[in-house]
Formats: sequence, C-alpha cells, structure tokens
Amino acid sequence: MKLLVRLSLCMAVAFLSSCSKTKTAPKKVTEENYVAQHYSKQEVKIPMRDGTLLHTTIYSPKDTSKKYPILLQRTPYSCRPYGADTFRKRIGPNSTLMKEGNIVVYQDVRGRWMSEGVYDNMRAYIPNKTGKQTDETSDTYDTIDWLVNNVANNNGNVGTWGISYPGHYTTVSTIDAHPALKAASPQACIGDFFFDDFHHNGAFMLSYFRAISLFGTYKDQPTDSAWYAFPDMKTKDQYQFFLDKGPLKNLNSYFKYDHLDTKVAHTEQVDDFFWKEIIEHPNYDSVWQRKGLIQHLDKVPSTVATMVVGGWFDAEDLYGPLETYKGIERHQPNNYNTMVFGPWDHGGWASSSATNAVGNYYFGDSISLKFQKNIESKFFNHFLKGDGSKNSGLPEAYVYDTGKRDWKSFDTWPPKEVVSQSFYLAPEQSLTRKAPAVDKVNFVSDIKHPVPYSEDIKTVFTPRKYMTDDQRFAARRPDVLVFETPVLEQDLQLAGDIVAKLNVATTGTAADWVVKVIDVHPADMENDNKNMQTHQKLSNYHMMVRSEVMRGRFRNSFSKPEPFVPNKKTKVSITLQDVFHTVKKGHKLQIQVQSTWFPLIDLNPQTYVDNIYKADEKDFKTQTHTVFTDSTIEFKVLQ
Repeated sequence: MKLLVRLSLCMAVAFLSSCSKTKTAPKKVTEENYVAQHYSKQEVKIPMRDGTLLHTTIYSPKDTSKKYPILLQRTPYSCRPYGADTFRKRIGPNSTLMKEGNIVVYQDVRGRWMSEGVYDNMRAYIPNKTGKQTDETSDTYDTIDWLVNNVANNNGNVGTWGISYPGHYTTVSTIDAHPALKAASPQACIGDFFFDDFHHNGAFMLSYFRAISLFGTYKDQPTDSAWYAFPDMKTKDQYQFFLDKGPLKNLNSYFKYDHLDTKVAHTEQVDDFFWKEIIEHPNYDSVWQRKGLIQHLDKVPSTVATMVVGGWFDAEDLYGPLETYKGIERHQPNNYNTMVFGPWDHGGWASSSATNAVGNYYFGDSISLKFQKNIESKFFNHFLKGDGSKNSGLPEAYVYDTGKRDWKSFDTWPPKEVVSQSFYLAPEQSLTRKAPAVDKVNFVSDIKHPVPYSEDIKTVFTPRKYMTDDQRFAARRPDVLVFETPVLEQDLQLAGDIVAKLNVATTGTAADWVVKVIDVHPADMENDNKNMQTHQKLSNYHMMVRSEVMRGRFRNSFSKPEPFVPNKKTKVSITLQDVFHTVKKGHKLQIQVQSTWFPLIDLNPQTYVDNIYKADEKDFKTQTHTVFTDSTIEFKVLQ
C-alpha cells in the first residue's frame, strides 16, 4: 500500500509538471551552482589612500527588488576563482546567509595575489596615521567606504567575518572602524604571533615549518597563481626528519627562493622574510610587539557588535580568539561583545558535515550546522538587517562542555560562579587537594629521544588531531611525569583558564616545561566514533583536554630571557588557555609534565644560548630535570 501511495504521488507530480507553461524544465539548483544561479559577480580594483589598488570580488544578488547588507572578508589566501564568469560554489559565512541574500565581498589584502603592494606578515597597526600612511585598518576603512558608495542595492550596513588569518583581518576591521561597519565576527583570529600559530610562550612550533614559505616568499607584482612553494621533506616520518636535521639553523637552506623553485621574476637569492624575522628575533622584542593586535582593542567603537568564535581544540589559534574576547570586554565593557566556543578544531564550525569529531573523539551530530543557522546567521541578520539593538536574543557566552557534550549559556566568561581550586603534584604519581610534604621527582630529558607529541607516523602541514589524542603512549614513558586523582566520586566542571605553578630545577641552564591536562576515561567505556583509528579504544582513553609549553628562559619575561641556575629550585608559571570541560564521575583527572614535545615544538638545547635558532650541535645536551611536590595546578571550577 505504501508503495502505491509513493507511485501515485510521483505520477501526480509528473502530471502537474507536464501541465506547466514552460516546456523545458529549469536546471536543478544545487549547492554546486547556487551562486551562479542567484548572484552576479564583478571584479574591481579599489584604490587605497596611497593609490595602491586592491583586487576585490563582489557577489550581488540578482534579485534587485530590495537592498542588502554587505558581508566582507579580507584574506591573504586569495579570493579565487578569478574571472567574472567563474563563481565560488559557496559564498558568505554559511549557506543560510548565502541563500537569504547578502552582498558578499572578498578582497586580496595588500601584497597578496591580485592586489598591488608589498605584503607584511601581521602588518603593524599605526595609531594616529597622517597623510597617506596606511596599515590594514586604513585599507579596511577605505574598502568599506568605497563599497557603500559604489555597490548598488546595499543598505549601508557592513559586516566582516573570517577564520584564522581572515579572522585577524576581521579584528583589524573593528579598530578605528568605518561608521558603516555594524557587525564583526573574528573567528579563530590571530592575536599575536608570539603566542599564536608559530610560537607558544616563546617556543617555536616546529610542526608549522612547511607553512613558513606561504607567508614569507617575496612578491611585488599581482599574480593569479602561487608564487611560493612548500618544502619537500621527502619522508612520511616528520619526527625522524627533524631529529636527523638537528639544530634549527640546519633548516635555513629550505627558505631560499632558489631551493623552493618558485616562479619569482627576479633571480637573486633572497631569504624568506618571515623565516628571517623568526630567526633574527627569538625574543618578544619590538618587532613582535608591534605586530600584536590584542593591545589595541581599546580602539573598538561601541558602534561595532562583535561575536568571537573559536574551537576548544583549535591547535593553531586558541590564544587569539580568547584574548580578543577578553580584551574587548576589558577595554570596552559597554560594547556588544559575545563569544561562542564549541567542540571544534581550527575552523570546524564552518564545516558542512553532519558529524562533529576532533581526531578520535566524537562530540555529536549537526553541531556546526546548528551554529551556522541558529547563532551565526542570527547575529549578522540582527545587526545588518534588524534593529541592531543589544537585545539580540543571543547569550553573552555560548560555550560547549566538552566533557558532558552539551551547550551552556552564561552572562559572563568565565562564569561568575567559578572558584579557584588547586591540586598538588604529589608523590607516588598522585594529584591531590591536600598539600603533601615537599619532595621531588626527577626525570632524564634525553635530547636524542624526545617525547613525541603524537604516536601517529605521518607528515602533516599543520597538526590538529593531537588536541584530543589519547595520551597513554606518553604516560608510559619514563621522561613524562604522571599525577592522577583517584576515580572521581562527583563531576568536576572546569570553566576558565588553568595555571600551572611549577617549582622545578635542572642540571642544565635551559629547559622547556610542558603541562597537559588529561581526562582518563573508565575502563568499561565503549567506542562511539566510527571514524576512530582502529588501534584506539575509549576504554581507559587518556583524552587531552588542554596543554601548553613554556620556554623556561621566558619564565620571568618574554622580552628578557635568562638562564636557569643549575640545580636551583625555580618557579615557572604556565597559563594554559581556557577550557569548559567536565571530568565526569567515574573518570580521573590526570596531569602530565614533560620537557620535550617533538616535533610539535623545536628541541631546547638544554644549555642556555642567546639565540636557539643559531645554536650548534655541541650546545644540545641531555639533562636531568626535577619537579617539586609543592607544585600546583590551579583550576577554575564551576560550583
């Protein structure tokens, strides 16, 4: 009977279709051709105040019966495809906003791809600009000014968005903002290159080595094809590759234009300018300080609403979005400023996949899709098409508990209800609230056998999966200290930052300190992710919740490094980025402490040198490190 009903419906539809006045059925509109069917495209060169022309692509709805807001993304990654007759398959922050109708604009930033000028990686902001001085804030201002005065059918309201580097340019747009800018959503936004992406607390993120040339290969003419090339490591085992290479200075040869075999017009051999910047400026000096954007968030006007978006497991940019939200809150408490943090890796919230997992760890279905429809679209529609009041219907902080696997809303972040709780790194591998007698635990940090950050044997462009990886492989090494609570008798809900207050010593004069927060799952836990690696099981899974490194030389100042005094007890504090994670009843909370994390970060020689990027083989020495049992880990716990 059900089959007959379906056949009858099909026949009815076919009959009605045959009665249509149009003899030829229209081409089916799919995600593949939606943009071409519903939008017109034009490419323009927008002049900046100094005369530099920036290549800009404008997608405007073909329905011209009403006015639309402008959604702008500025990017160093190209606004391809180029050509007025070639269209992106998807435009805008998400498909909902694309289908509702908005004027969507992409722009190649100064010095990238088809735009004129010379690129500067994290170009420094210039306060109180005069005459024809330019920076990224003025380029954004000039772009918005041109758009609202030259693009037909715009309603005078502009929103900006972007993920990662485009997220940085979104934050830039809010500083000294154009009056037409009403809404901005910095997502996984870079805040400071000494703490995001390529450095963590002064340690070089060696695993991003292959991405250097993307940002540092010189170009001074517009081009629609890549002028850079990525180093060929000629191996699938990056751990062994970097171990064999030895000191960082042995990587210098990979950052010559001739080695990269690029299509640069000039033939002289020139060092990659980003790599040169890194190796010549090992400390947080004026070069890095000027590139930072966090310190300028006092210049975000109240006329711009912001929604900062990030992933709790974003390996690239976790510092940036958290500090961007907190910075605006601190400097501009009366602004409309909200945050959304979910169970995502880098940019995972923009995924069209129904399944949401990070590495081996599954969090649920349709999490990203619901965010796009119910949160992101609502934000932009309210401020660009609606009344734009602070009463948006969205929470101040919309955050996902990665332990309980559900969303919570708070009026502040961290929540007002949190209290600080300290756990001691006690003897016998215990993690306890009660202060133990002061003792010490030693381990040998063998420079020839560093602790891997992952048990996977592969070469990755930028590592992401490790953020939720099972840490059993590390817990079973003698050079990783493990401190663990008994099985919890009640939930422990962590909400906010984590501070490791270590008391340490070393036989050398330099050392890195790595702290990892682990959720140890019960032995009887069953797998729930069909994409989990075949060798993995959730039974006793050691899920990494948060981790961070401190290059010990920067323990007192990132600008003025100093050596350790051998064998002297020394304080080293490490601020780990915020979490919202419940270690559930029946689980255990574990802390791992180690000194190498390879090749996620570069090897510390463990002998103090002025510049690690210029260290020699002879500077690298195996040392014995000590952690004292009056060391603590301080959590923010939600009561």
